Amino acid sequence: MHDTGTVSPSAPAQATPTPAPAQGPASQTGHGPSPEREGGSRHARRFGLPVATALVMGNIIGGGIFLLPASVAPYGTISLVAFGVLTVGAIALALVFGRLARRDPRTGGPYVYVREAFGDFAGFLAAWSYWITSWVSNAALAVTAVGYLNVLLPLHGSEWLMMTAALVLQWLPALANLAGTRYVGAVQLVSTVLKFVPLLLVAIGGLFFFDPDNLGPFQATEGGALGAVSASAAILLFSYLGVESAAVSAGEVRNPRRNVGRATVLGTLGAALVYLLGTLSVFGTVAHDKLVTSNAPFSDAVNAMFGGTWGGAAVACAALVSIVGALNGWTLLSAQTAYAAASDGLFPARFAAKRRGVPTFGVIVTVVLASLLTVYNYTAGTARVFEILVLVTTFTATVPHLLATAAQLYFLFSGQRDRVRPARLARDAVLALAAFGFSMWLLAGSGYSAVYQGVLFLFAGVLVYAWMSARAARS
Repeated sequence: MHDTGTVSPSAPAQATPTPAPAQGPASQTGHGPSPEREGGSRHARRFGLPVATALVMGNIIGGGIFLLPASVAPYGTISLVAFGVLTVGAIALALVFGRLARRDPRTGGPYVYVREAFGDFAGFLAAWSYWITSWVSNAALAVTAVGYLNVLLPLHGSEWLMMTAALVLQWLPALANLAGTRYVGAVQLVSTVLKFVPLLLVAIGGLFFFDPDNLGPFQATEGGALGAVSASAAILLFSYLGVESAAVSAGEVRNPRRNVGRATVLGTLGAALVYLLGTLSVFGTVAHDKLVTSNAPFSDAVNAMFGGTWGGAAVACAALVSIVGALNGWTLLSAQTAYAAASDGLFPARFAAKRRGVPTFGVIVTVVLASLLTVYNYTAGTARVFEILVLVTTFTATVPHLLATAAQLYFLFSGQRDRVRPARLARDAVLALAAFGFSMWLLAGSGYSAVYQGVLFLFAGVLVYAWMSARAARS
């Protein structure tokens, strides 16, 4: 990567008026975050295509992949069909984000597109929803990582030791973020490479040990095939969250009009390939009746392939690396979303301050909130509240996707010919409609409880918007 001497978003395309300008805290100029210069800081570097791709793949693939094969095994190999359907939807969503980033390559991703299309309030809801998702997810990732750490360094069931370990796992990536974008990119690239070595070992190596007798029935549940696909898809739906990662950090990507779209598609395809091959290989190396009850399917697959019991430690190491990489990426995305909104006056101004290419205040707030939630999880004596909050993120993560695809449809059909190539109108419209349908499926799959709780969290942000609007009107 080359040090450009600036980490500010690229200049946006000529803005056009929105259909109904909102009377919010910021005027609807469409300019978004203002350029910021780092004075050639050696700690701030733009992300090239490899790092941007690693950011997408690292955020899509966290720790969940290590349990996915066992989670869908009860439905039979028909779950692979659900994987295929979801992959098509995720790629459609990735392509839409690529199109949106090409026309408006600014930091903020969905927030930027939604605000330009529908006004300040809709943009705020997109930013608020995404921001909640990121720091709550960080707490969940850290708690999950402790389970894998316990395999390597037995914590003997001590809640204080587990809580301390979870906090350390959150603060290490945060410190990497505070050190500058140069280090964020390095951590993301290294963690992505390291975690894919064992995953590809199972995904590709497992094909050489594949035994069709281990597959079990094609459909292992009662009812129709459509019901089985939908049921397994409900588990897999959230495996592809994170496809917007490069778009959110577009201002830190070199040549974003070209690289954001490519990184988004390449990262999504790479994650999909690992998901599909990994699940298929585990299905073919671990007997179905054992896989259904497995707590570590990749460990069982490695043990079946090479013998011994070292697979558990190997997979635990891979899971820890994977989760630390995801924490690193999600911490940056949380801060970048708040930065973009703050630059437009929709979040408190302190979120717009950058140092070494990173919105440092946003990083600190993200890790503090995630840490407080983690402490609460370990000290409250019950995981029920924490589980509800984690479930809510499945809803809040999808709201910005839904609004962004709606924004793309608005741009396509609002007669903005300077923004749309007529020859590609039909193709882009089909992609946007497919991505919109995929996002609706994600919302429906999150369940009634998650939607109910998620709506409450979403509209709690209205109070913040009212406060910011009142301050803007008073000044």
